[in-house]
Amino acid sequence: MAAPTEADAYVLLGFPDLQGSVRGKALRPDAYKSALADGASMTDLLLALDPVDSPIDSYAAFGIRAGAGDLEVRPEPATLRDLSWRPGWQVCLVTPSWPGGEPCSLASREVLRAVLARTDELGYEVRAAFEYEVRLTDPEGKPVSTGISYSVGEISRIDSFLAALRPALDGLGVELSAVHTEAGPGLIELNLAPVGGLDAADAATYLKLAVKEVAAQQGMSANFMAKPVAGEEGSSGHIHISWWQDGANSFAAGAADGRPGPLAASVIAGMLDHLPAASLVLNPTINSYKRLVPGWFAPVNRSWGIENRSAALRAIFPAGHAGRCRVECRRPGADANPYLALAALLAGAIDGVEAGAELPPPVSGDAAEDAAVLGLPASLEEALTCWDEDLRLAELLGKEFAAYYATSRRWELAAWQQAVSGWELERYARAV
Repeated sequence: MAAPTEADAYVLLGFPDLQGSVRGKALRPDAYKSALADGASMTDLLLALDPVDSPIDSYAAFGIRAGAGDLEVRPEPATLRDLSWRPGWQVCLVTPSWPGGEPCSLASREVLRAVLARTDELGYEVRAAFEYEVRLTDPEGKPVSTGISYSVGEISRIDSFLAALRPALDGLGVELSAVHTEAGPGLIELNLAPVGGLDAADAATYLKLAVKEVAAQQGMSANFMAKPVAGEEGSSGHIHISWWQDGANSFAAGAADGRPGPLAASVIAGMLDHLPAASLVLNPTINSYKRLVPGWFAPVNRSWGIENRSAALRAIFPAGHAGRCRVECRRPGADANPYLALAALLAGAIDGVEAGAELPPPVSGDAAEDAAVLGLPASLEEALTCWDEDLRLAELLGKEFAAYYATSRRWELAAWQQAVSGWELERYARAV
């Protein structure tokens, strides 16, 4: 293949939308240089589109009802990355603002940036790592694996895909630390290395982009739905979190016998307190809640445990490994927007630390069977109610954003309520 020329060059400017997908436009090199100096424009409709690109007409101040005016965007050169699967192309994330320069607090990346500023004020640096499960099918539509988890032999079946994914992720500055098969046909888990909070969400977003694009180039399909196949394992989007100070893992302080120390205990307690409302961003779709059923390693209650994968929050505090002390939230599905999921968990953690929240006893055994533990929302509708009632979480995420996001989920709920599924037709058409 010939080396890319100036005529091939484009910079894709974009920012993550409500779903976490990068939206934007491709600029020629001279236009990108101009955007670096003076900014560029994009439509504010990008803040008000649903998963099938329909305008959400519930917003009056922007979007379709306001004439889809401009947002001002400025490229962040530090995020400029190469798209190896598209020679000559690069991608660069932008910071959006309203006309006149007021920051756009609705954009999901900016929501996370604001929450991270609160942890900075507390004196801590956040490090995070995302784990995604994705369903891969071959060009004939067949799963690339049989559903045997951690199969050393079956991982070789996607060697050509991984061979193309590696340079794609290298170009995007994303470190993939591990890959393995999971307990579902075609289900593959991808583990990212821990990095700083905003970089972690960027890496998660770029990972999804690369997986979908590389798969498409090979005639394959990559699906990040939380529950794409009935009766099979769902696809998770677990998040590992730790707080650091002066180069040391602050979660390790006071930890003993696998149990968290005072700081980490307050972090976990705060996350638990706000987990019902946070479910709206951790599990943002109708489909998300079909993954959250007992027996599938998807948490259904407000639980935490020491090295317990059935709990919503898994405390990982290995003796002699201070740098690896962390909390894993196992509630999110692969469909969660990584910026909003991380922001909501950190907001709960901040509240826990500021309030000195006390941690209840850990669960043991299968958390789903512990009747003493309060449940978590089992539907988008329940999660919306919890979101509306959690005023403290709304304050920490931004009241304007909280109202904006709730509106988008009500739109999603209404779309589902108005739909007639194939299941309904098959079940009821002849019988009633």
